[in-house]
Amino acid sequence: MAQFVTMQFTGKRYIDYSSFIKSTFGERVQKISLDIGFSCPNRDGSKGYGGCTYCNNDTFNPSYCEPEKSITQQLAHGITFFDKKYKSQKYFAYFQAYTNTYSDIESLKKMYDEALRFPKVIGLVIGTRPDCISEEVIDYLSFLSKKHFISLEFGVESTLNKTLLKVNRCHTFEETQAAFERCTNKGIHLGAHLIIGLPGETKAELLNHASEISKLPIQALKMHHLQIVKNSIMAIQHKRNPEDFNLFSSEEYIDFISDFLGYLRPNISIERFSSEAPNELLIAPKWGGLKNFEIVAKIDRKLLKKNTWQGKYYVQP
Repeated sequence: MAQFVTMQFTGKRYIDYSSFIKSTFGERVQKISLDIGFSCPNRDGSKGYGGCTYCNNDTFNPSYCEPEKSITQQLAHGITFFDKKYKSQKYFAYFQAYTNTYSDIESLKKMYDEALRFPKVIGLVIGTRPDCISEEVIDYLSFLSKKHFISLEFGVESTLNKTLLKVNRCHTFEETQAAFERCTNKGIHLGAHLIIGLPGETKAELLNHASEISKLPIQALKMHHLQIVKNSIMAIQHKRNPEDFNLFSSEEYIDFISDFLGYLRPNISIERFSSEAPNELLIAPKWGGLKNFEIVAKIDRKLLKKNTWQGKYYVQP
């Protein structure tokens, strides 16, 4: 049944996020990334210092994301870029860099409201941590969701506490579970982010992430393989002890994802399979310039070859 529903809905063997957006809004909706100069509790000393060991925020911020610019200026710059190609489409303001609920409620209200006032912006996508969401913020986002699309993306990264400790996340998986539960039935679209291949995780543990993630009340999932990037703590660790890292080759990752999807709840939309760090910042693994759309095409072919699909092995808890 999962195969039939998935393939009927998207033409693929999994639920892809773009199909979810088009079915919900009737058109393409583009995210415009914003950098408002937020920090994180494991950077500013409230929980720790140095940030997550894998993190260098410059690896995914577009050039127009400059925190010295206002939200309105960043949106105007980003939308001007995309409007050249897609004249009629709508936009989500994507609060992406660092922890975007990590401020007082009045400051957050002003920021979110400024973004929603911008022409063609129909919703917010807010990236944050599970230990940085208050009842006040949840209630305000729930209020906004009555008129706008509101999505919260929590950085889960791993379902294993030993891994979260090793990479200096400064929160537990139990805190992740609690954060999602607090946001359930509030009108908020819930997403999770997962890094595949963090140090010390076995293949069995990696596959079990699919089962554990499926228990969370999420509608969307972002994944990417572990990348070692410059100016991160992990770059130093990798240089000193490369044997501690078992990085995926592109073919190994594609094969793994085709298995991983089989254990994932079949109604979770897949927003991303991989990310592409800028070449000048990427240390390893080097995939020969393979683009995200090429990886997606290879995953599609691998699923077909294996005759598997999202949710094939999923068991309802």
